[in-house]
Amino acid sequence: MIWQQFLSLAGSYPLALRGLGMTVVLSLISLVLGTLLGFGLGILRTGGNRLISSVIGAWVDLIRGTPFLVQIFLIFFILPEFGIELDAFTAGIIALTNLAACFICEIVAAGIRSVPTGQVEAALASGLSRWQRMRQVVLPQAMRIVLPPLVGQYVLLIKDSSVVSAIGLTDLTRVGWLVVQRVPNGLLVFFLVGVGYFIVCYPLIMLARRLERRMGAAHGEVQL
Repeated sequence: MIWQQFLSLAGSYPLALRGLGMTVVLSLISLVLGTLLGFGLGILRTGGNRLISSVIGAWVDLIRGTPFLVQIFLIFFILPEFGIELDAFTAGIIALTNLAACFICEIVAAGIRSVPTGQVEAALASGLSRWQRMRQVVLPQAMRIVLPPLVGQYVLLIKDSSVVSAIGLTDLTRVGWLVVQRVPNGLLVFFLVGVGYFIVCYPLIMLARRLERRMGAAHGEVQL
């Protein structure tokens, strides 16, 4: 019985590779776009304009405070009611990018606020423009705080990508649901699905740990 199930799983190998590839591509595009948008929002939120900061903060709180499944359903099923037709892949990219941007925005904003005020005042006294202060003084120091949680957020986003299976996109989780209909052993099938996600996420987990150790060592040297 078990041997027959393994043979059936072996026959699903091409489909599993397709699902894994879709998960990687979807996550990679969303990570790149979400990082760019998140950094921009984080910089704007700490820019000193209260109106812009409040608007961004309200949007971030809304996205962080509602289930991702609801968000992706709104994009895929509700927007067509207003004449905006999106395929599953595009809807997944938009939803994941928006989710990543909101979390990364908070990470970047916290990193910028952690830079000592004296550093910013010294840069201001040196005659640097606002963009020069941000690029040459603030961001290089903030990145040491931002990098570890940023990589950790990437791992969470890859796992959150499994939700796109709910709108019919054939990612790794969707492949698991398709395979379990032919192989009546959900424990085995979704164990292998979990292994697939682990293979994708583990390098990022190790990178986050390494960055945390480096940041901790650097902080200790500064204290000494």
